[in-house]
Order: sequence, then structure tokens, then C-alpha cells
Amino acid sequence: MWSDMASKLVSKLFRSSLLTQAAPPPSSKLLLLQGRCGVLAGTAARLSSSGGPPERISRYPVPYRKNLPYDIVELMEEVEAKGGFLPNVFKVLSHRPAEFRAFFAYYNELMNKDTGNMTKADRELIVVATSIHNRCLYCVVSHSALHRIYSKKPTVADQVIVNYKNAELSPRELAMLDFAMAVCRCDTITEEHFRSLEEVGFDREDAWDIAAIAAFFAMSNRLAHLTDMRPNLEFYNMGRVPRDKHKEKAEDQH
Repeated sequence: MWSDMASKLVSKLFRSSLLTQAAPPPSSKLLLLQGRCGVLAGTAARLSSSGGPPERISRYPVPYRKNLPYDIVELMEEVEAKGGFLPNVFKVLSHRPAEFRAFFAYYNELMNKDTGNMTKADRELIVVATSIHNRCLYCVVSHSALHRIYSKKPTVADQVIVNYKNAELSPRELAMLDFAMAVCRCDTITEEHFRSLEEVGFDREDAWDIAAIAAFFAMSNRLAHLTDMRPNLEFYNMGRVPRDKHKEKAEDQH
């Protein structure tokens, strides 16, 4: 229910942003990355960057929040409150607010949908495999972290980064990544590609999802190259060791 509500709010925000730059503030429950915020909470909140001067995260100016539209600031604050930190992609893309809204609206449709035969871990694995092909540090690091959390497998993403063909993947995952990489490389897509997916349980709508994720992140990877976007340090360790819930509860009580 929450996923449906969030998707409707995202769609409403995106439509209103096309009509006017002075749209009324959206509901405080607007979360384009609602699934991510939940899994980040309690993990990243206890990880922080080392001391020193502020890190450089983009070669383009990052706006001060006071100069950003209300709806974007509200989203940033919600994500930061839920996850314990604000992923740098929010800061970097806020340089262009209208494109920020369009980017996260489409991101939400691709990565947070609950239809079809793909899990959230599947979607994150596609991002990791295609982003390493495109040499995108930000997406490889951040989406490897999300894959570790969703899959509960702390080593698979690292294996995929080196060579997905040799990674500990199921036949289903391997076929999925083969198709995603064909799209990523701009190979000629044939009926044989679709048959390979169907043999492991995917249908043609799943093929569209796989291709759309590969295509969307090809764009995202190139924006990260352009801006020299840097991943938050918090992402590197996320999901690598099991959470000690008893220790976290004791820390919260103190």
C-alpha cells in the first residue's frame, strides 16, 4: 500500500512540476526512494565519514538547500532522516531541479515497482553489472551496497564487479545479466535473447524492465562521469556484516 501511495505522489509531483515552477508543497510523506530509505535505516545511521575538510562530490556547484524548491528539500530531509545520511546523487542532481524531479520519477518507476518476476535484489544486480561496464564508480559502489542488503549475500556484488560470468549466480541471474549486458553494449537484440530469458522464467514484460534499467543507468552513469560524482563513504561498508540488533538497541537507549 505504501509503495502505491508513494508512486502516486511521485506522479502527481512530476505532473505539477511540468505545469508550474511554483507548485504547492507536496505531502510530507513524499519519498521517491521509499524502499531504499527503509533498508538504509539502522545500517548507515551508525556509519559516518572521517573528519577533515568537506569532501568534493561534484565538479558542478551543489546548491545550498535554502536555495532549492520546497519539494526537493523536503525529499532530501526525509531520505536523510530515514537512512541516516543523504546519498550524494541527491545533492549533485539538485543542480538542475526540473531534471532532478524527472530523474527520480523514472527511477522510482523502474526500481521500486512490485510487479513482474524481478526482485529488488535482481534490479540492483543489473545496475551493478552494467555500471561496471560503463566504469561508473558511484553507481557500482552505491548499488552494490543495496544489493548486499536486499539479497543478504555480502559477496556476490563484489564477484559481479570483477566478472559476472564467474560469480556465484543462479542460471536465472546469469540469463538476466546476459540480457542486460547485451542492451548495455548495444548488441543487436534477437528472439534468441528473449528465449534465453523465457527458459529461466522471465516473460517479455520482464525483458522490458531489464532493458529499461540497463538503459536508464547508462544515462545515469554518464551523468556521474560528467559531474565526477563521488559515492558517500557510508556505502562502502553497508551490508557486509550482519547487524547486531541487540547492540544497536543498547546504543539507542544510551
